[in-house]
Amino acid sequence: MHDIGFIRDLALVMLVAGATTILFQRLRLPVLPGYILAGVVIGPHTPGVLVADPRAIGDISNLGVVLLMFTLGLEFSVRKLRQVGGTLLLVTVIEVGFMLWMGYQLGLLFGWGGRNALFLGAIIALSSTMVATRTLTENGLRQWPFARLVVGMLVAEDMLTIVLLTLLTAIAISGTVQTVAAFTLVGHLGLFVIAGMIVGLLLLPRLVDYVARFDRDETLLVSVLGICFGASLLAAWLGFSVALGAFLAGAVVAEARSAPRVVHLVEPLRDMFAALFFVAIGLKIDPMQLVHYALPALLIALTVMVGKSVVCGLGMFFIGHDVRTSLRTGLCMAQIGEFSFVIATLGLTLGAVDDFIYPIAVATALICMVSSPYLLRSADLLAHVGGKIVPRPMRVLMTSYSGWLENLRPVDDNAVIAAMFRRLLWHIAVNVALIVTLFVMGAYINAHNAAWFERWGLSRDMRHSLIWAAALFLSLPLLIAVYRKAEALGMLLAELGIRERFAGAYTQTIRQILAKLIPLATLVALAILVSVLGSAILPPRGVALSLVGACVLLAVLLWRGLVKMHARLQAALRETLEKPSPADHK
Repeated sequence: MHDIGFIRDLALVMLVAGATTILFQRLRLPVLPGYILAGVVIGPHTPGVLVADPRAIGDISNLGVVLLMFTLGLEFSVRKLRQVGGTLLLVTVIEVGFMLWMGYQLGLLFGWGGRNALFLGAIIALSSTMVATRTLTENGLRQWPFARLVVGMLVAEDMLTIVLLTLLTAIAISGTVQTVAAFTLVGHLGLFVIAGMIVGLLLLPRLVDYVARFDRDETLLVSVLGICFGASLLAAWLGFSVALGAFLAGAVVAEARSAPRVVHLVEPLRDMFAALFFVAIGLKIDPMQLVHYALPALLIALTVMVGKSVVCGLGMFFIGHDVRTSLRTGLCMAQIGEFSFVIATLGLTLGAVDDFIYPIAVATALICMVSSPYLLRSADLLAHVGGKIVPRPMRVLMTSYSGWLENLRPVDDNAVIAAMFRRLLWHIAVNVALIVTLFVMGAYINAHNAAWFERWGLSRDMRHSLIWAAALFLSLPLLIAVYRKAEALGMLLAELGIRERFAGAYTQTIRQILAKLIPLATLVALAILVSVLGSAILPPRGVALSLVGACVLLAVLLWRGLVKMHARLQAALRETLEKPSPADHK
């Protein structure tokens, strides 16, 4: 029987997966948590063990993760990413970054250490494509407007998955977050990802389309699976994650013209190996660990559900969607799943995290998976209750904001206004980029010329104070320009966006508030930007506050002169950029 040990274990896993899907469908329960619980039941930590060989469990898990990540990569493509739109991509980046930070802070709060906290942040940062799409399908919501937003955010998260897997692999291999080795590995991994994508996009879509012309499904399926396992093997040979290699292979194959046909062929395999993957997750879990870590898992799950619902919902509202659509989008994204398990497995395999992170990730995902359908079904109730609780002035403000965004759409007469907005935003972006450059140059000078300052008898604090002050004062004309552009932007948006038919008697008040809020928010954002950029050269708190005070006083006294100075610099820059080349005169 030893010779068929792996086949026996694989057969048991598939049998229990089949029984689970039938049972949970009959009970109208989410099937993915059922697969995990089924794996726990037949695993090595349960009496009457059916599957106990650690090597077989590892092989089944790796097989499942490779094919699952390949099929998820097929759902992602550069073409789909272009269709997502800049605003939706921005909301996704903010959401993933916020949840990454929340998870990291939770890990530190629990006393788990820096690397465990970082991996916990990554575990809760990415929503589950499988859970979200199954929830939409099972509730008959795939054609609703908010479903397109959910799919768009999932595609954008797929792109961020590549970034996170790359960074976490580098950190796991180097064993630290803040070493030169970590950054070197990030460079190597980034080179692998970029080179793989470029070479893959040049060769593999053409190869897949060539094979597709034989019009043999068997040939096409075997070929794309060969690409999948070949990319995974290459990634493993280079010391990277097999999951990363499989995902990149899927993303590259997705650019082929015959990709829809490939997806159709791979769909049955996707469902089969999704079951295999989730059962294998359960095989690794000791039920007593789930009980032991139930409380932190519950707190983390609540953080995921509340955090993702709020951030995604607010993001959707701020980019112009109505309250119910925004709420449904946020609630549908409020879960984690397969990416969380891949990240937890990556940390364990490379020895970057402690053993308890894995059961916590599983317990958290289980809670989110079970809750996800009920959260989505409660959207209307939550919207109704929220409408009753929110004060009338706030409801008026929200309605005015939606109407304001509608007025700002670049159509007909608004096209000219949209061009003005773009010009103002472009000017703000250029000035902010110049401010960033000054502080980065200051940090570079501080890092590479410390000995020169020491020869002049300047201490570390004096050096930081001098460099930070120089960067701040040189930025002063640029900071004033950003504020003035933001003020003009606020006034324009307030006058054109807030209409009396939406705000009524509150029109003038809301216009004044908005006109002040935009430059104020810009000042706050600039303050945060300057503090972050200058963190490497930040002087003692008292000195920094004194320098800021002096800078504000100088700005008040020299306001007109600084404005004229910036205008001259802007004119000189425009003249340089718009100057015709010699070829234009020939």
